[in-house]
Amino acid sequence: MTVLVDTSIWSMAFRIRYIDSDPYVNELKQLITELSARMIPPVRQEILAGVTNHSDFETLRHHLNAFDDIEILQEDYEEAARLAVAAREQGIQASMTDLLLCAVSLRCNIALFSTDKQFEELCRICPLVLHQPRQMD
Repeated sequence: MTVLVDTSIWSMAFRIRYIDSDPYVNELKQLITELSARMIPPVRQEILAGVTNHSDFETLRHHLNAFDDIEILQEDYEEAARLAVAAREQGIQASMTDLLLCAVSLRCNIALFSTDKQFEELCRICPLVLHQPRQMD
């Protein structure tokens, strides 16, 4: 099973207060152990941009190098734009990165793992599959 992991999950995992106490963080650890966690380049960028100093940036960059990015194709950008139009028509707000995550997830036929609630709304306009922690405490 391959799962596309959103920035919200990665960020949660890097916060000390969530380590070993959150089902989402524990699920990410399991996905990493199974070699199932994937990301796209804009998520990598968002994660790295969240650090506050160069030393932390380099450490995090080194750790993230263990994860291959799913390549983004022209058709993904076009699908993300189509989804943006459909979302606006339904009154759904979503960032371009979120829509790109949806498009890549749909093309690759893989689940998306996120804590962001707008993805539940996006399921109304596309056949997006959301991954949930297998064991909720």
